[in-house]
Amino acid sequence: SDLKSCLHVQELVLDNCRSSEGKIEGITEEFSNLELLSLINVGLTSVADIPKLDKLKKLELSDNRISGGLEVLAERLVNLTHLNLSGNKFKDISTLEPLKKLPQLKSLDLFNCEVTNLADYRESIFKLLPQLTYLDGYDIDDCEASDSDGEGDGVDDEDEEGEALISGKLRENESDRNI
Repeated sequence: SDLKSCLHVQELVLDNCRSSEGKIEGITEEFSNLELLSLINVGLTSVADIPKLDKLKKLELSDNRISGGLEVLAERLVNLTHLNLSGNKFKDISTLEPLKKLPQLKSLDLFNCEVTNLADYRESIFKLLPQLTYLDGYDIDDCEASDSDGEGDGVDDEDEEGEALISGKLRENESDRNI
């Protein structure tokens, strides 16, 4: 019955859970409906043990120690649209070349990776990965990703907007009372 329950899991967040020997463990192909997998700050050095997850769209791998070996992502996560590799050990554009084989990849984050210090970094990545719409939250023309496309940062703005609407309504009601 344990395996059956894996089938229903669409999002799996294991942030800050220390990996053993820097490898992915315990996530198997049984998680066949997984759409989001988050492994932030788990001490990963390798993604070699990631299983084949055909429905996975978002993979969060920030703040690990991965420096290469991305070929397996292209082989096993064919429908990946969002990949966050921020805060890893990528130094050269060439280490990202396997991502060319992810046709659906729309958004890639590489903040705080050494590769971002290279001259023409953005230009080079967009040339290498023509399928990409957003790199580090911005498109090729430096326009910021909308909430649904780039994921992440826009959520706070929505909350503030909601609060403003609520307080505006309250003010309207108060003015009615004064009359």
